[in-house]
Amino acid sequence: MKKIQKKRKHKIIETIDNNNLGSLSRTFLGSIIVVSLFYVLPLMINFANDNILITKEFKNNSKQVLAYTLDKKTNNTLDENEIFDERDLLVDIYNLNENETDAVRLDASTIQQLFEDTGYKLDDVRENKLVKPVALDSFPREIKMIENTKKRKELFLQIVLPLVLQENNNIKLDRKRLFSIINKSNNTDLEKKWLDKKFKQYGIPSKDLSILKIRMDEVPVSLALAQAAKETGWGTSRFAQEGNALFGQWTWSGEGLKPKEADEDEGHKVMKFNILQASVRAYQRNLNTHKTYKEFRQARAQLRDEGKELDSIILSQYLDKYAETGQQYVKILRQIIEQNNLKDFDNVKLLPSSLELESLI
Repeated sequence: MKKIQKKRKHKIIETIDNNNLGSLSRTFLGSIIVVSLFYVLPLMINFANDNILITKEFKNNSKQVLAYTLDKKTNNTLDENEIFDERDLLVDIYNLNENETDAVRLDASTIQQLFEDTGYKLDDVRENKLVKPVALDSFPREIKMIENTKKRKELFLQIVLPLVLQENNNIKLDRKRLFSIINKSNNTDLEKKWLDKKFKQYGIPSKDLSILKIRMDEVPVSLALAQAAKETGWGTSRFAQEGNALFGQWTWSGEGLKPKEADEDEGHKVMKFNILQASVRAYQRNLNTHKTYKEFRQARAQLRDEGKELDSIILSQYLDKYAETGQQYVKILRQIIEQNNLKDFDNVKLLPSSLELESLI
């Protein structure tokens, strides 16, 4: 039987050769293979690139908040490699950002007149420890034209200070409610729902209350002001002017501004915000959830346990990974804090804009 099959194959080949069709068939088949390769190879390359983007770890991961990329299938940016829906982590930030799309940019002279009319002076704040809730949405473009360095810095601090205090107040209220819930033997359904929301907001799918206590805490005002000053050049940087980005946070999936010095093939951008307040909230969420700042949170918790104030000089040493310059970055932060007496603002209170906030004063 095998011999008969071989004979048939030989006859077919001979027939093809006799009719000069062998070379034509081979040419035809070769053409199909070449065309298929041109079609398939790009798909294979794109697939490989997609996998690289999913698994790639960026060396300078310090500013990755909102560099929690929403379309990644796995999450390797948080403590304990916890996997969860990152939209839960950032939903309040995005909502705040989207709700303020009609923000109006005031010029420097108007802002200065507003501060004068409301009696908002930094010297008074340092003495009385009270700040009026004046929340601006963006920096004036003219801030970079203020030649007097002292006046430029003062205007910057006047704009950013109430925003930092507001976000710290939000955390204080949450923290106060958290401890109230923890100290109760039984919790209501409303309290349980609130806890579930906060576990998602702080990236804790394990629902561990001890982790939530450590993450749900303030960032010292002087430290936040120093970082904002450093990252924006006291409000004059392109990212601050065009994107309300106070802390230079990176994103691979959100809306952002491409750094001018970045290579074209680099995927990250600097996160862009509609209002400054959203940038401050994103910054605090970054320090309170990202694995890079676990030691920062532990040191902060230790200060709390010892009944000490949150010291920006002590805590700044745990922010060496916030920038590629490492310890040099920490040194600069400390210089900014000390040279500008920013610790004067650590005990400052924001005058209440609602009855709920009165309990914090």
